[in-house]
Amino acid sequence: MTKNTTTDRAGEAEDFLFDSWFDPIEDGLRAKVRGFIETMIEEELTTVLSRPRYGRRQDGAEAGVGVMGHRHGRRARRLTGTFGPTEIAVPRARLVGEDGTKSEWKSAALRAYQRRTLAADALIASTYLAGTNTRRVRRALAAVFAEGVGKDVVSRVWRKVKTDWDAWNRRDLASEPIVRLILDGTVVRVRLDRKATTISLLVVIGVREDGQKVLLAVKNMGGETTEAWRAVLDDLIGRGLRRPNFLIVDGAPGLERALAAVWDGVPTQRCTVHKHRNLLAHAPQRLHEEISADYTDMIYAATADDIEERRKAFLRKWRLRHRAVADSLEEAGEKLFAFARLPPSQWKSARTTNAIERLHEEFKRRIKTQTILPSAETAAMLFWALLASGQIRMRKVDGWQFLAKPITEPLALAA
Repeated sequence: MTKNTTTDRAGEAEDFLFDSWFDPIEDGLRAKVRGFIETMIEEELTTVLSRPRYGRRQDGAEAGVGVMGHRHGRRARRLTGTFGPTEIAVPRARLVGEDGTKSEWKSAALRAYQRRTLAADALIASTYLAGTNTRRVRRALAAVFAEGVGKDVVSRVWRKVKTDWDAWNRRDLASEPIVRLILDGTVVRVRLDRKATTISLLVVIGVREDGQKVLLAVKNMGGETTEAWRAVLDDLIGRGLRRPNFLIVDGAPGLERALAAVWDGVPTQRCTVHKHRNLLAHAPQRLHEEISADYTDMIYAATADDIEERRKAFLRKWRLRHRAVADSLEEAGEKLFAFARLPPSQWKSARTTNAIERLHEEFKRRIKTQTILPSAETAAMLFWALLASGQIRMRKVDGWQFLAKPITEPLALAA
């Protein structure tokens, strides 16, 4: 009995937790909103007709100003903004064209059938992008919208984002001064034919001449095959993307074959982090710490000569200790050390695909509450929207001041 009473009291405390948080400033501002909106729309109509309500149209020179027409009452509209929901009275007017045809006046400030302000829609979309699923947005925004928003409203707002998404996918890239590309993919779970399915999101980031990273493409594909990556690259080239000076990849065979088909001869850097994982996968757990120490000592050497010296030492040692590790390092060839052809100030940003990996981690953190995304297109669009909305920002690459400096010859690798 005591337990039930305690539970009931806890529930009451939770229900009334914020009841005492009355803010007279917010309440006063919201009370003024209705009058402000109605006055703004009334002034818009007055400008169109060139006369105030109950006023007469002037004769003479002033007669040519404005549009012929007359008011005919008002209609009630419910509008929800960041100020909360409010009922407003919108003036109506019938306009007469030069040919005598009549049409209903439409406000430019308040669109037909508009139920929310653009700021309210942006707030809903931003809350969704921050990692709140559609069912929780209502509770998260209850204090702002008073009555909250349903998950169907969130879905409608999200569909509006698709217009900008489609335009972004068609934009011309000829004017983009891209000098470097970073390419990688990640796997996400989506709903396809009412069943959970894994798809690959193929992501391409470009680096401009000023060092700023920009998202160029994000496509949902069945996997990271040569054909899938070729479709992404062909689309970028078709929209005017010029040949880059340097490529950074994760080492996926399908991606490397697709790049060789369109940009053969462009210096390509294999991600050193991915290769580190590959080396460890070829060895038992007890050797991992020693392999990591030797590998780090090699990759982060101060000069190209030091890198080559330590690479040879790594191969000599691990051919004897565990040959599979040495074979895995040799498999990458000079692509693992392509960063050494750049100025040393750029080595940190050129060694890995971390720029995309960080985006993948942040993206998956945001969608963690949703478990399975509703569709493959939603996954790609959500990834793009996180950057387009400013939820995630990308900084310039290290050593961007020297991006225009010529790339040197590849590192001479001895057997």
